[in-house]
Amino acid sequence: MRLLRKKRVLLLLFLGFTVILFFNSKWLTLFYPIYYKDEIRYHAQNNDLDPLMVAAIIRVESNYKTGAESKKGALGIMQIMPDTAKWVIEQSKLPDVSLEKVKAESDVNIAIGTWYLRSLSDQFEGNHIAMIAAYNAGPTNVRNWLRSGKWDGKLDSVKNIPFGETRHYVQRVTHYYDQYSGIYDSL
Repeated sequence: MRLLRKKRVLLLLFLGFTVILFFNSKWLTLFYPIYYKDEIRYHAQNNDLDPLMVAAIIRVESNYKTGAESKKGALGIMQIMPDTAKWVIEQSKLPDVSLEKVKAESDVNIAIGTWYLRSLSDQFEGNHIAMIAAYNAGPTNVRNWLRSGKWDGKLDSVKNIPFGETRHYVQRVTHYYDQYSGIYDSL
């Protein structure tokens, strides 16, 4: 009986040590990988954005799948709508960029997506939660929600976002951002 108790205690200690080791190591990067780190870092820095936020948005939008196209027509790993891409290309004066490049080339897609995120961040005065919501629902919708008082632009009140898809989107992006922030020191 005593031997059995010692084995249980040793097993519990071993399991506890394994769990602590697992959660305090870089093993979690296997479950939360970030691809295109150089491109994300470069374009995030150029647009004064947190690269982990950009990575979280990419994770939710396409799970890093290059060439992705949604049913609604959003393109590339950051799932940019064609009209938005054309507007960003015009505003940012990116040379020689076609919608095919937006869809197929991760570097071009991230350049356009981060420029657009910077624009949204400016529109919402640095409110990153409103920026995330606007990336999904559009800035006009978010502005209307904020003006009418339907939503106050905070994560605590995300349940008040009128669009279920956007509500879920904001929750998912912030979840991945929190996970990435806990795992990666920086990008």
